[in-house]
Amino acid sequence: MGLLSKLTGAGRERALRWSVVVASPKGEAGDQWGDTWFARDLVDALQRQGQEASVVFRGGATSAKRAEDDVVLALRGLRRVDPRDVPKTPNSPGPVWMQWVISHPELVGADEPATFDANFAASNSWSRAASGEFGVPITPLLQATNPRRFNPDAAAPDTGFDVLFVGSTRGEFRPVVRDALASGVNLSVFGVGWSGLIPEEVICGEFLPNPELPAAYASAGVVLNDHWPDMATEGFLSNRLFDAVASGARVLSDEAAGLSEVFGDAVVTYANVADLAKILNSDRDEVFPDRAHRLIAAARVARENSFDARAEVLINRALELRNSR
Repeated sequence: MGLLSKLTGAGRERALRWSVVVASPKGEAGDQWGDTWFARDLVDALQRQGQEASVVFRGGATSAKRAEDDVVLALRGLRRVDPRDVPKTPNSPGPVWMQWVISHPELVGADEPATFDANFAASNSWSRAASGEFGVPITPLLQATNPRRFNPDAAAPDTGFDVLFVGSTRGEFRPVVRDALASGVNLSVFGVGWSGLIPEEVICGEFLPNPELPAAYASAGVVLNDHWPDMATEGFLSNRLFDAVASGARVLSDEAAGLSEVFGDAVVTYANVADLAKILNSDRDEVFPDRAHRLIAAARVARENSFDARAEVLINRALELRNSR
């Protein structure tokens, strides 16, 4: 059985036992996955709202222990979770199964959403299209940030790296890094796989510990961002955008569907290498929002796109599903 329910002042059940399932492996290797830190921030937010929650790493989704949960939330990225693979407990309805597609929508199978009690996706446009394609409702739920960590107070502005990119090669020469190098700016890169692809003096390390990211973003001259092509087309906005904007940074990104609707002018976009070079080599006060506007944008992201806000949506949906049984 799951955790005994606890009542709020409004008389509604609130406390549930959650497992937040990620594709990343457990241990040091998993700490280099963005999915791991995304899940940890979400778990913290669930706990702040009175839930019992924990991260479940690769392979743990099919454990018999999942039958003891009230809610299993699969963060869909590179690996599929199938609720049908989990052993059933006699005379028990089992947990509510929810899926949140946060990346790689092209990997979602045609039969996949129907195996869950509720589906969410980190794209407004893809959610609408996929609801019709898969025949089940998919609720838009964008990625998020933790403003308790990512905020303008994390470091003084313009005291850190001049132009910063944090991310692995993903097996390719990522265009934003290639274009930044071609522009001749003072680039600093953290990430796995860059050795041999870019000048060694540009590489600052294979891994920037997540606890150091807020200060790195807040202090950078410019933070670079990019998307997988399919994620840009489908409107899956990078989690880096939410973190960097919440930190008060100047942010330069490739274009992505729905980006301006979410961030307005807080994120500057570029279309090609000449465009990027012009932006990075211009007076930054002329091409990026000034500090006052960036602080307003940071406050808006913290208010509207926090993990606390996302947790509230997920909790309410889980309670609706459980109470309808």
